[in-house]
Amino acid sequence: MKFLHWWRTRSRYEKVLLLLFVVTMPLVNPWVRGDGVGYYAYVRSLLIDGDLRFENEWLAANPSFVMSRVDEAGRLRPDQYTQTGYVGNHFTVGPALLWFPFLILAHGIVLALNQIGVVIPADGYSSPYVGTMALATAFYGFLGLWLAFRLARSYFEEQWAFWGTLGIWFASSLPVYMYFNPSWSHAHSAFAVALFLWYWHRTRGRNGGLERRTPAQWALLGLLSGLMVNVYYPNAVFILVPFLESLRGYWCTWTHKEGRDWPNRLSRLFGSNTLYLMAFLIALLPTLVTRWILYGSPFQLGYGSLKGWNWTSPALWQVLFSANHGLLSWTPVLIPALVGLFLLKRHDRELALYCGLSFLAFYYVISSYPVWHGISSFGNRFFVSNTPIFVLGLAASLDTLRGLMQNWSGKIRMWVPKAAIMVLIGWNLGFIFQWGANLIPNRGPISWREVVYNQVVVVPGKLWSTALGYVRARGGLMEQIEEQDIREMRNPQSRQGK
Repeated sequence: MKFLHWWRTRSRYEKVLLLLFVVTMPLVNPWVRGDGVGYYAYVRSLLIDGDLRFENEWLAANPSFVMSRVDEAGRLRPDQYTQTGYVGNHFTVGPALLWFPFLILAHGIVLALNQIGVVIPADGYSSPYVGTMALATAFYGFLGLWLAFRLARSYFEEQWAFWGTLGIWFASSLPVYMYFNPSWSHAHSAFAVALFLWYWHRTRGRNGGLERRTPAQWALLGLLSGLMVNVYYPNAVFILVPFLESLRGYWCTWTHKEGRDWPNRLSRLFGSNTLYLMAFLIALLPTLVTRWILYGSPFQLGYGSLKGWNWTSPALWQVLFSANHGLLSWTPVLIPALVGLFLLKRHDRELALYCGLSFLAFYYVISSYPVWHGISSFGNRFFVSNTPIFVLGLAASLDTLRGLMQNWSGKIRMWVPKAAIMVLIGWNLGFIFQWGANLIPNRGPISWREVVYNQVVVVPGKLWSTALGYVRARGGLMEQIEEQDIREMRNPQSRQGK
C-alpha cells in the first residue's frame, strides 16, 4: 500500500524514468573484467575468504587481466606483491562497500539453498553473486540519475530536467559502466557524487550553511564526502563545494558584523567545519585501513608517486578533443552540458560557480594523469563522476534553447530540444555498439571516418543479430569480445585490413 501511494504521488516524468530503468534491466551484463577484478576482489575476498589476500581473485580473472600479471608457469609475478606480502590492489574499496549489503544477502540465500539440496557454488563467482553485483551497480547508477534529476528540477521545468537526465543517461559514457561493465567504479561514482551534491543542496542555507545546516547535517555531509572519495579518489575535488560555501560564510559574517553575536556565528561555522572534517576522516577509514594493510601506509594509494604526473603540462586539449577517448569528441552531448554551467548562473550564481570550479579542478586532475585517456575506455570514463553536474548543465541548455525560440510555434519550440537529445542518444548508442563489438579499437585513437562508415553501413546490419546474441547467449559473445581484446593487446596492428 505504501508503494502504491508513493507511486501515485510521482509525476509522469518520474514514472517514465522508473519504467525506463526497469525495461533496461535486461541490458545488465553480469561479468567481472579488467579493472573490475580489483574492485570486486575486496568484497569477494572478505565475504568468501575472510581476508584481503587477492591471489585467488587475480588468478581467476579474465585472461587479458591475468596475462600481464603471471609468469610462464602461471604463477603471480613477484612484482604483484607489496612490501607487506600482499597482492597490490590499487583499486578503490568504495564500490565493494556499496555492493556489500546486496552480496551478503545473496551469499546467505546461496548458503540456505545449499542446505536444502540445491547445489550452487558459494564461491563469489557463481551467477547469484555476479548477477547481484551487476544489478546493484545498475541500481546505484539509476539512483545517481534520479538524484540529479531532482536537483535539476529545483531550477528548471520538470520536462527539461527529465530530458537533461535522459540525455546524460543514454548519450554519455555512463551506460557502458552502468550496464556493460558493472564491476568498474564509475556508476558508483556517479551515485556518490550525486548523493553528496543533492544532500548539500537540500541542507544548504545562507552564509555557508550557518542559517540552515545543523551540526548533525554537517557531520552527515562529511560522511557522504568520505564515501565519495572511497569510491573514486579524484572525487575529492567536489569537496570544493562545501569549502567554497564555508569561505563565503566566513567572509559574509566578517564583513557584516551586525549585532554582538557575530563572533558566535563564526565560532559555530568553525565548529561545524571541524565536525565535517572529523566525519570525513572517519568515513575514509576503509580506504586508510586497506592501504595500511596492503601497502604498509594509509597514505600509499598504490598508483605510484604523484611526481610522475604532468602537473605543469596537462593534456588539456587532448582530454577534450582527442580521437583517443576525448571527452567531447566521443560524447558530444557534454558540449551543451558544459555550456549550461554558464547558463546556470542566471538561476543560481553560487551553484554555477561551485559546480564550474569543481569540474575545472576535476578536468585539470585528469589532464595531468599520465594515462588520461583511460587506456580501454568508452569516451573519457573518468568524467562519469560529473554526471549530476552534466545533468544540471544540460537541463539549463535545453531550457535556454526553448527560450531562444519564443517566436517559433509552440510544438516546434518544444520538440527541437527533445529531437536534438534523441539524435545524440541514437549516435551514442550506435557508437557504444561499435566499441563493445570491437568494430573500433578499445585502446588508442580511432578513425572518425571508420566510425561514421560503421554508424551508417555496419551497425544497422549487425545490431539486431548482436542484440539477440547479447540477450540469449551473452557468455559466448563476451568470450568473443575477450578474445578480440587479447589479440589487440598482443598485436595492436591486428585490426588493420578489417
